[in-house]
Amino acid sequence: MAPMADVLPPRSAPAAPGDRASSTTTSSLFWRPLSRRRAGLELGIGYGLILIVLWTPPPWQRPLYLLTAIVIAIIFWRSFDSAPSMGLRTGNLLRSLWIVAVALALSSISIGLAIFFHTLHCPHRPIPFFKRYAGYAIWSFVQQLLLQDFFLRRLLRLLPSVGLAALATATVFCIAHLPSPILSVVTFTLGLASCLLFLNYRNLYPLAVAHAILGITLAITIPNAVIHNMRVGHGYLTYRPPHRPAQRSHSDQVLSTSACVNAEAPTLRSRLHARP
Repeated sequence: MAPMADVLPPRSAPAAPGDRASSTTTSSLFWRPLSRRRAGLELGIGYGLILIVLWTPPPWQRPLYLLTAIVIAIIFWRSFDSAPSMGLRTGNLLRSLWIVAVALALSSISIGLAIFFHTLHCPHRPIPFFKRYAGYAIWSFVQQLLLQDFFLRRLLRLLPSVGLAALATATVFCIAHLPSPILSVVTFTLGLASCLLFLNYRNLYPLAVAHAILGITLAITIPNAVIHNMRVGHGYLTYRPPHRPAQRSHSDQVLSTSACVNAEAPTLRSRLHARP
């Protein structure tokens, strides 16, 4: 496991005047160190509020959600260093685009299997598809921001090594998706991979795009009755698939119509004979 110095600004001799620009640019890619007490306090408050929101039933869930969003936004504001340190930069973007390519490949394989097993369910036109999943694409970006710049940053300060911090971050991400067995396994695996990739490339954009691709793929390839419409926490336990009345096939309708006609035929004949 790599030492903590690998993710913090290296201590070196004072730079020459001509090297100050490059030194500033390099240091801007790293988070400013937080005190261990502050990191633990912010982590406990933020994660505790998130879990409370996930397990609170309506109608109390919405106001708690707003409170949690405000608290985490304040924590981000108070600990903000720079956009590049958060992974919001163009550096290493081209080098890390292979992450998106891998996500597209996995998505293509999953969609192919869903077509084969008749489990694919999604709007077939671009505009309805965009309207349904555009919000999730934005939420994928927010989740990566929380994963890397909120949880990973503070766990790096609290734990002795990068590997343990990445593992703990993936575990935290996994627990937030309980009790869904599918989402728990997927989020732990992909959460660990995304943390290690972020520490390597320091770019959030490909991770957010890959997150959106894989999340939407899960939503359209796994039946809602199995994945509970991608819900977690209290929503997973209370999810009920929408009731759809069974539709008979055309052949069933023809048979039932014929049976009805045959059943009514004696009555109609008796009525005709009974007429004066």
